[in-house]
Amino acid sequence: MTGAQALVAVPQSNGSPKAYTSNIANAGTQLAESNISYPHSKLSATHTNGEVTIYASLNLPIGTTSLVHLWQDGPMSGTAPQAHAMSSANQQSKESLDLTSGVTQQGSGGGSLSRRRNTHGILNAVSWGVLMPLGAVIARYLKVFKSADPAWFYLHVTCQTAAYIVGVAGWGTGLKLGSDSVGVTYSTHRALGITLFCLGTLQVFALLLRPNKDHKIRIYWNFYHWAIGYATIIISIINIFKGFNALEVSAGDRYDNWKHAYTGIIAALGGIAVLLEAYTWIIVIKRKKSENKFSQGMNGTNGANGYGSRPQQV
Repeated sequence: MTGAQALVAVPQSNGSPKAYTSNIANAGTQLAESNISYPHSKLSATHTNGEVTIYASLNLPIGTTSLVHLWQDGPMSGTAPQAHAMSSANQQSKESLDLTSGVTQQGSGGGSLSRRRNTHGILNAVSWGVLMPLGAVIARYLKVFKSADPAWFYLHVTCQTAAYIVGVAGWGTGLKLGSDSVGVTYSTHRALGITLFCLGTLQVFALLLRPNKDHKIRIYWNFYHWAIGYATIIISIINIFKGFNALEVSAGDRYDNWKHAYTGIIAALGGIAVLLEAYTWIIVIKRKKSENKFSQGMNGTNGANGYGSRPQQV
């Protein structure tokens, strides 16, 4: 686990395990020997009857009453330890130790973290990853249909507002997860999340400051709204997959079904957008042709000189 202060024991050719400490800085750790946060002494290890036992005395910060204890074992490649398995048993190999009573609680804290992680993922996938693109599809294609005016606008605003509110809640859970996971850092995922919050907030202010259709700066507002909106959608989809990658690092393949489901939803929205793009262009082209014919018919009836289509009598 990233951020863990590990006591490690590896077998040696003489049969006695070597004990050392390792500060796990990332999920791809090779468990290289390094200092840990806690001063320690009397570090040793024994290998008896197929079991390895590590002994050490740790000096914990004043006021520490409990700690989370994790343990793992894994294969060796020569003298280098390799990654442990990601089975259910490995996922649950942790306990909370009450230092005042000596009582342990199996798996304590893991369930809460998992629930918060799931909540964070669901809120953000639904808001930034589904509602936001859906709102863009509504705005781009429904407004082509005259019968959908002004309903498309209110649907668009409702969809984007709901996406922003739920997305902010998901963003907040992410910040809380980050603060509670000391030593666990997903820099790109975090930076993209903050960027999304800023872009979403800009869109909210843009809605409040929207000029009238005939205002001279409306064209600039339209471009701003379009650019920020599509940038938000692209970044949100990228960041959701960054989140899935983070889950794979911390929880293995347990969330593959989530990833596949979201991929299917985005693919479906993309397919619908492609079909609507073609269909609405056909409607627009037919409408323009019809308007041109009507305009030419009016000119033929009224005459270019304003006296009608009949020739003038002299």
